[in-house]
Amino acid sequence: MQRVMGQEQPSLQNNIPIFFNEIKIATNKKHSLWNENLYKPILLVNPQTRQVFANEPDTASILKQSGDIFFGVLPNNINIANTSINFSGKRWAMIMIPLPQNKSDRINLLAHELFHTIQPTLGFTLYNPENNHLDKKDGRVYLRLELEALKKAVQSSSPIEVHQHLANALTFRKYRQLLYNGADTTENQLELNEGIAEFTGVIIAGRTRKEAQEHFANEINSFLSNPTFVRSFAYQTIPVYGYLLYGKNRNWNREITNKTNLTNYFIKAFHVNIPGDLKGAVGNLSDRYNGKAILEEETAREEKTKNLLLNIRPNLLNSLILRYSL
Repeated sequence: MQRVMGQEQPSLQNNIPIFFNEIKIATNKKHSLWNENLYKPILLVNPQTRQVFANEPDTASILKQSGDIFFGVLPNNINIANTSINFSGKRWAMIMIPLPQNKSDRINLLAHELFHTIQPTLGFTLYNPENNHLDKKDGRVYLRLELEALKKAVQSSSPIEVHQHLANALTFRKYRQLLYNGADTTENQLELNEGIAEFTGVIIAGRTRKEAQEHFANEINSFLSNPTFVRSFAYQTIPVYGYLLYGKNRNWNREITNKTNLTNYFIKAFHVNIPGDLKGAVGNLSDRYNGKAILEEETAREEKTKNLLLNIRPNLLNSLILRYSL
C-alpha cells in the first residue's frame, strides 16, 4: 500500500527540499570540476520503510508530487544502498537516509553518488575488483604507512614538508604494489571508481582548509578500525592525493582517463623521485610514521587470524565426518 508523506517524521519532510537545494547549489558552484552538471536525479530512501523521496519525477509515475519533491515506495525488487541505479526510465543517485547531520558531509556523500551517475559518460568504467592482498599483513602494513604519510602531508603547512610526506606515501605505495602480483592493477581500478568519486565529493563539499584537514584525519582514523581494507581503502587514498593536487592544478582530474595509472600519474604530478632500493627506503622511512607499532599490531592480527583458522578447520572437518557418517 502506498505510504503517505505524513507517515515520515515532519522534520524529515521539511528537510528533504533543503537537502536537494544544498547539493544543487554546491554542484553548480563546482560545475567546472568535470565541466558537467552533477545535479542529476536523486532518490533518498529510508531502508526500513522503503519510503523514497526524489528531486524530480520518474517516467512511470510511481512517484507522487508534493510541492517541489516527489515521493513513493521503492519497489521490492530494488536493492537499497548508497549507489547509482537505473529506475523508472532514468539513472539515479540513491542515498540512504538519514543523511549526515553535518552539511559538508551530506554534500560530500550526495556528490559522491551523483558522480557515479555521470561516470560512464566521462569514460570511466565502474570497476569493483577485489584487493585481497590488503587483508594480508604486509599489504595492511604498507597501506597504513601510506595513510599515515598522507595524513601528515595534508596537515602540513610547509610546501617542503607536504612534498616530503607525499613522496614517502608514494614510496610505501609502490613497495606494497611490488609485493603482490597484480596489486597495482586492481588497486588502480577501484581507485578510478570509488577514489575519483570520493575526490569529487570532497571538492563539491567545499570545506575550508582547516575543515578539510580535520575531515581527512577523522576519515583515516575511522577507516583504520575497519575489520578489512579490501574495498574501502580507495575512499582514503585518492581523495587526499587529489585534494592536494587540486590546489596546484584545478584540471588534473580531467587529464586522466580510464586507462591512467594513478600511482604513476601522482608521482609525475608531484615531481617525486621514487628510490631505486624500495625495500631499503621503506625500512628507513617507517619509523617516521609509527611503523613499529603498526608492524606489531598487524603481526598480532595475523597470528590471531591463523589461530582462528586452526580452530575452525578441525571443527569443520569433524562436522563433515559426522554428517556423512549418519
